Amino acid sequence: MYTTLKEVTKTAEALNFTVGAFNTHNLEMLPSMLRAAKEMGAPIIIQTSIDTAKYIGYDVLVNVVKTIADHELVDAVLHLDHARDFDEIKAAIDSGYSSVMYDGSHLPFKENILKTRAVVEYAHAHGVSVEGELGTIGGTEEGIHVEEDDKVFTRPEDAVEFVAATGVDALAIAIGTNHGQFRSKTEVNVALLKEIYAVVDVPLVIHGGTGVKEEDYPELINNGIRKFNVGTELLVNWTKIAKENFGATEVNKSLRHNVIPSNEAIKEIVKHKIGLFMNTKAPTAIGK
Repeated sequence: MYTTLKEVTKTAEALNFTVGAFNTHNLEMLPSMLRAAKEMGAPIIIQTSIDTAKYIGYDVLVNVVKTIADHELVDAVLHLDHARDFDEIKAAIDSGYSSVMYDGSHLPFKENILKTRAVVEYAHAHGVSVEGELGTIGGTEEGIHVEEDDKVFTRPEDAVEFVAATGVDALAIAIGTNHGQFRSKTEVNVALLKEIYAVVDVPLVIHGGTGVKEEDYPELINNGIRKFNVGTELLVNWTKIAKENFGATEVNKSLRHNVIPSNEAIKEIVKHKIGLFMNTKAPTAIGK
């Protein structure tokens, strides 16, 4: 079923797991992601950047996700990631995206509140969920770059005010992760996460998930992370396998034979991550 971020994270909170949010970088890998979620019996969030949405087409993405979700009987969200342009957010909502993120993390605090609230008002009027961001996450993603020295962790007291003033359905927080990090792993600030979770009553989101150690997942999930973004790991592995196959193929061989192995790798990564995100060794609900 095609659904919203608010709905799948509500289920995740009740059952104490996190929903995998996976960035699709082309149309080819998308069916494998959704079928992986079906096989795991879990909801999934499909994310696109603005550039990917423009490349494929907002309407095309909406119709493909809806069609496969209905056919495969899997709960799926289509989410616009790290959007800063109101016109692009409106285009996604008007085309049928079920979730959007307004990234005002680079703005002064009050400006972030006001602009995020404007997005929330439009999105909620159309039945669409909104993710906001507070604090700055390092690294580079789709042309947005933050130097290590410019990272700012989320302050719990700011998070409380931000959520109350904006009405967001989920909050991306900065606790040490980095976009685009795949050659090394980061040390997340779990103590800060616990402080934020204790005072904020909306689902929390991890960005830069590729750089997070898998052994840290349970503690993050048990302390309120209900959406976990994975993008770079998928891109790197899809491209690596595609390079190997395209480099060795005859020029007149059907393209699908070179693309299918990359898609199968994506499916296995998504299944592996979802298996960890389900947090099966934890109690069903922990309360706050």
